[in-house]
Order: sequence, then C-alpha cells, then structure tokens
Amino acid sequence: MKPAPFLSAAACAFLLLFCAGCADLSSLFGPSKPDVPAQMPALESRIYTLIVDQRRTLDPKAHFLSLDPELVEIARKRSAEMALKNSFVNDDPHVSATMLMAEDAKFQGLIGENVAAQHFLPADGIDIDIVAKRFVDSWLASAPHKENLDFADYDRTGVGAAANGDTIYVTQLFSTDLGLGPQNTSAPPPQAAPVASPQEGKDDSQKVPLRGDIAPGG
Repeated sequence: MKPAPFLSAAACAFLLLFCAGCADLSSLFGPSKPDVPAQMPALESRIYTLIVDQRRTLDPKAHFLSLDPELVEIARKRSAEMALKNSFVNDDPHVSATMLMAEDAKFQGLIGENVAAQHFLPADGIDIDIVAKRFVDSWLASAPHKENLDFADYDRTGVGAAANGDTIYVTQLFSTDLGLGPQNTSAPPPQAAPVASPQEGKDDSQKVPLRGDIAPGG
C-alpha cells in the first residue's frame, strides 16, 4: 500500500519548522563571544605593516625592517608577561629586550623596545585595523618611541601582542649590529649597557665595543 502523499508533505513541513526553530534559538542566545586572543597574530602583522610604511614615509633611506623570528619570540614573551601581570613592570631578564644579547655572545649592536597597552570592550571584540593604527599613532606621538621607530640603522624587528581581560599589550623590538659584525667569542662579551637613544648608542659604537639596550618606552 502506498503512503498517502500528504504524509510526506507534512513531514517536510515539520522539518522546515524545526530548522526555523533552530535559527530562532541561535538568535535568542546571540553570537558567540569574540575570541580576541586568537586575533593577536593578525594584530602583530598589521602593526608590522604600518610601521614599515611609516618608516618609508619618515625616511625613505632608512633600512628596511625585516621580521626576525628570534625578536618576534622575545616580543611575544614580553607582551605575555605584561598581560599576565597587567603591568609594564619587567622583573624577568629572560623576557626583556636584552635577552637576545644576554644569550647570544656573538651579538653586538643596539636593541630598542617600544611597549604600549590599549583597552577594548571584550563583548565587542576588536577591529584589527583600528587597534593597530592606535598603537602606531601612540608611538608616533611620543618622542622616545618615535625615535626607535624611525632610527634609520635598525634593520630587524619583532612584534608581539597579548590580551588579558579588557587590555591588549604590544611589544615591538628593533635591532641592528650597526655593521660591527659578531663579537669575539673567546672573550666574555661586554655587558648590555643602557643608552639614552639609538643615535647616542651609534655614536658610542665608534669608541668602544657596543652591546646597547635602549630604555624601553611605556
């Protein structure tokens, strides 16, 4: 005996109503919470692009900043530490800007560090382009940060970002060996000495072997 055609039609109608109910439930509970930590790599990439563009504008003769994996790793550790503590205070030398020099006896040159924090509304998530521009603009508006950003001899960089609660922390490291070449590893390397500015460190490099650390900006 063949099933009545109206039974099949009724089943289809029920299925459509069920699916419509699913859609209504989805709108009732609202969209899922934005995953801001998952956006940090995209934010790092956008900040890097903006910084490269700004250097080209400020000084077309400045060295191109290449992304250095070691500096990226250090920058991410530095930002993660700030996010964990919700503070710019850095009491761990292994995640500071001098980590590279402390662990690489062959390195000599300069390392500069820019750090910043920015609040956001967790329920709304973040717009990568807007947030990245705010970080870069804040550094451009601060003379010490801008000096790191546009120092023409820097040729390597690393950007790291981390989020905690309603705050994003970003670190950007800049580095150059100033053409000095590697240290003689048969002797202990000189201590990393803070210098007031990249230019002062460059000038000092003409007198003594240099392992200079630019005081970090906040």
